[in-house]
Amino acid sequence: MRERQSGRERRRAQEFEIFVAGAAGRLLHTATLLTAEPMRPPGANPRAQRMLSAALATTYAQWERLRGEDPYDRTRRELAVRFAHEVWRRHRPRGGLLAPLTPQERLVLVLRLYEGVGEEQAAALLGLTVERVRAVCNRSVATMRGTRRPTARRGTPGLSRDVR
Repeated sequence: MRERQSGRERRRAQEFEIFVAGAAGRLLHTATLLTAEPMRPPGANPRAQRMLSAALATTYAQWERLRGEDPYDRTRRELAVRFAHEVWRRHRPRGGLLAPLTPQERLVLVLRLYEGVGEEQAAALLGLTVERVRAVCNRSVATMRGTRRPTARRGTPGLSRDVR
């Protein structure tokens, strides 16, 4: 019995290592974009690294229960949830690429354009309407192009508290 269990745990660990080897770079880039931390020099994104480590730990803990669900999607969802919860603690961006955007604009822009998540899926994940996701994405793109001034940051960041 113990041999079968240790063999299962070993297989689980190997599968997870293969997943991390293939997905960690892109997921770290996603987390770095969300936190708006600088991407260079290497190691300049400690919040993104912590957020990714926590998301991967959650994915590993749920690995046996994924049953056909894409682990990348699960980890990306966990990153979005962790980012949304962290935003409530009022972390300010430190000059990364997407620093001019509000947290909600960053989250929508990264999910929609960098990760390629559909409007309906992003809306369901964030607890917003499809029209709201579309409007926030358009506003974010306009801000990044320089055709619109950045949104003022006041009060709560506008993310739904129920992001799961």
